[in-house]
Amino acid sequence: MSGLPARLLVVTDRSATDAPAVAARHLCATLERLLRAGARWVWFRERDLAPEARRALARDIARLVQAEGGSLTIGADAALAAELGADGVHLPGGSTATGIAEARRRLPGGRIGVSAHTPDEVAVAARAGADYATLSPIFPTPSKPGYGPALGAEALRTAAGFGMPVIALGGMTVDRVDLCRAAGAAGVAVMGALIRSVDPAAEVRAYRARLET
Repeated sequence: MSGLPARLLVVTDRSATDAPAVAARHLCATLERLLRAGARWVWFRERDLAPEARRALARDIARLVQAEGGSLTIGADAALAAELGADGVHLPGGSTATGIAEARRRLPGGRIGVSAHTPDEVAVAARAGADYATLSPIFPTPSKPGYGPALGAEALRTAAGFGMPVIALGGMTVDRVDLCRAAGAAGVAVMGALIRSVDPAAEVRAYRARLET
């Protein structure tokens, strides 16, 4: 598994619900179903929330993930990850070697991930000491606007050659998992497709069936 807690990375997405007033509750309930169906790795994102609201939601999700025996990665905030006893932090694109080293200082035993949007950015993260990178968008997706055209499997194949686990992100569906694995992806990250699903437990089982064979 290349040192990763799972091949499926679940990315939180409150916007996947049409009812903002109950978005946090919807997200927690859906995550509970995903974890009980076998999901084991959650990346808490929710970057649009104000700091205190984000911390409060992160606490709830940390309790939930830890109770179900999962692994939690906090997006962008190593201090919050350390406060919550999370297993790692996922740094934004463009993070420097200094930023990665600072995250390592705050989480000496944690897993440090970095977002990348080109294979070259994966190479930079690998040289800087990150443990893994997400590469996106691999396929067209409404969840990752503003990052240019879909990169495709060839970019994933190039990025996987830099000696660090690469997680394919963007437009991920169950039927695209095999293509990503064949291109060298260590796993896949899924955002809205799992949170929006009418049967998230069945969806996570379908992803795991492709990833764990």
